[in-house]
Amino acid sequence: MTERFHPSWNAILKPLFRQDFMRRLSAFVQQERQSGIVFPPEHLVFNAFKLTPFDDIKVVILGQDPYHNDGQAHGLSFSVPKGMPLPPSLKNIYTELATDIPGFTVPSSGDLTPWAEQGVLLLNATLTVRAHQAGSHQKRGWEEFTDQVIHLISQRLEHVVFILWGGYAQRKTVLIDGNKHCILKSVHPSPLSVYRGFFGCRHFSKANAYLAEHHKDPIRWQI
Repeated sequence: MTERFHPSWNAILKPLFRQDFMRRLSAFVQQERQSGIVFPPEHLVFNAFKLTPFDDIKVVILGQDPYHNDGQAHGLSFSVPKGMPLPPSLKNIYTELATDIPGFTVPSSGDLTPWAEQGVLLLNATLTVRAHQAGSHQKRGWEEFTDQVIHLISQRLEHVVFILWGGYAQRKTVLIDGNKHCILKSVHPSPLSVYRGFFGCRHFSKANAYLAEHHKDPIRWQI
C-alpha cells in the first residue's frame, strides 16, 4: 500500500492504517471489490496523497465523495481524467476562476493533477464508492480517516488555506486551527447552489493572496 502515496505521508498515514477502524474499512472495501465495481481503481484510491507531498501542502480543497460513474474518479476531489466530460460542479469552478483570476481561460480538461503537483491537496472525505451508487461507502470509516488527516495537517503545518464548499465540508471547520490557517467557506459549486454565493466568492485569488502574505508561491490555477 505504501507505494500508493508519497513517502512524506508515512508518519501521518501508517499509524492510521494500524487502527482497528481502518482494518474494518479495508475488509469492507475488498469485499465490495469482489462483489462488484468500486471507483476509483485500487491503485488510485490514495492518489491525492501520492501527488501532493505532506510538507508541500499549501491548499486543501475538500470534496465529499468520488464520482460514481464510469471512468470519472481518479482519487482527486472535483477532478476527472483527461478526455472525460467536465462534471457540472467543475464547470462552475472554472467559471468562477475565469472571473477571479486574470487571464484564466476555461480548459477542456478536467484533470486537476497540475494543482495537486503544486501543493493543492484535493481530498474527498470518502475515498471509494460503489459504481453508480452515490454515497454508498459513506459511514464505513473513511470519514474518520480523513478527519484525522485534516486535523493532523492543521496541527503539524502552518499557513495552509482550507477551502470548504457546502455544508458538509464546512462541518470540518472544527478540525482546523483558524488562528494558524486560512479557512475559506462558501456554498457548494453544484448547479443547485452555485448562484447562492459560490459565484463571486473569489476563493482562488484570496488563497493566493494569503499564500503570498506568508511568503509562499501562489498556485498557478490555469490547467
